[in-house]
Amino acid sequence: MTGTAIPRLVIAAPSSGAGKTTVATGLMAAFAEAGLTVSPHKVGPDYIDPGYHSLATGRPGRNLDAYLCGPERIAPLFLHGAAGADLAVVEGVMGLFDGASGKGELSSTAQVAKLLRAPVVLVVDASSQSRSVAALVHGFASWDPEVRLAGVILNKVGSERHEALLREAMDSSGVPVLGALRRTQQARTPSRHLGLVPVAERRAEAVESVRELAARVREGCDLEALLALARGVPALPDAPWDPAAEAGAGAGAGGDRPRIAVAGGAAFTFSYAEHAELLTAAGAEVVPFDPLHDEQLPPGTRGLVIGGGFPEVYAPELSANAPLRAAVAALAAGGAPVSAECAGLLYLSRSIDGRPMCGVLPADARMTERLTLGYREAVALSDNALAAAGTRVRGHEFHRTALEPGAGAAPAWGMTHPERRVEGFVSGGVHASYLHVHWAAEPALARRLVASAAAGFR
Repeated sequence: MTGTAIPRLVIAAPSSGAGKTTVATGLMAAFAEAGLTVSPHKVGPDYIDPGYHSLATGRPGRNLDAYLCGPERIAPLFLHGAAGADLAVVEGVMGLFDGASGKGELSSTAQVAKLLRAPVVLVVDASSQSRSVAALVHGFASWDPEVRLAGVILNKVGSERHEALLREAMDSSGVPVLGALRRTQQARTPSRHLGLVPVAERRAEAVESVRELAARVREGCDLEALLALARGVPALPDAPWDPAAEAGAGAGAGGDRPRIAVAGGAAFTFSYAEHAELLTAAGAEVVPFDPLHDEQLPPGTRGLVIGGGFPEVYAPELSANAPLRAAVAALAAGGAPVSAECAGLLYLSRSIDGRPMCGVLPADARMTERLTLGYREAVALSDNALAAAGTRVRGHEFHRTALEPGAGAAPAWGMTHPERRVEGFVSGGVHASYLHVHWAAEPALARRLVASAAAGFR
């Protein structure tokens, strides 16, 4: 299917902290409550915001990251995720023009907006300015003529008088004001060391927060004007991304489908929806499990995927679930393919802050004050259950923990950018690393994992 004109908006800001998540999530929820089918998207590698987007819309939150997946996949991934939607809302990352360090516009909200031919609505923190807001908006509107800055939502407005001054200033800018939100109307969205607390850890409170955001946006924004703006977009000529075409007819397609268990629950909330779709398309039966509560792996498990999350927060509970730790260790010892990223890496270690974990890897983890954050480029140093030797990937690191040692005798990756080092562990069927990789950019990872599970343990 080509020539698809899904109504769409990009919600951006001059910088982080202006209120993008508040506005984007509120808009998603408000439009969904009005009866529209809303498709939620997030620019960049963030896992947490898409959880709130999913709660607001009832659809999977999807990431659009041009660094991890390549600019050529942005529109196809968008069309895949937004299929059947009445409206797509894309939340930006950082400031509108901020991208991967040293890579120009790559992975910026501006680049994604251009790739999607989508209008941008700028959320401006107006708390400490009045007439200057027009100069700020003028600068962002004129910086890149290919970016269509189609409207502004004023956030953290102090009073009616303040709003009047801001609107008067904006009258001469040529950019319409599509909303004004008072700073006293703040919904409860608690944060901690890696950003917002994920939905899975506070679902009841998060539901109420999203309701508050929807009410706030309904009161302060011109929803009709925003929807009209979204509906005025051109068609995208790209074909939607197709996991079946990407993964191919994998081992198990049409026959025995190896069961691959995927960790979830409050401790393991970091995952991209496309991963499960690729595993399924490659021939696996994907079954979720919760390491906080399930004492055994799903019956018949022949492979394991443990993504990112917050095992350091739940270390006591994870450690107390000794039966599951033993089951994971036994599966790994039997040679089953195990893919572990970041939180999964820590869970497979001997300990987190002194609390016993699965003991699959000869390493120990601890919390630190240092945030490790950024894009990475890496190459697989050996053949393993996830990647063939020489496979080159782009990934992302995001953690405040440290592992000692940081690499095994057979490392998972050789980092090539921005620094050269080895990282992670390959042992038997286990591939464990801090690096988050988006498999849509390298679907062979899913095919190889399923093939390893289908072939039996080695």
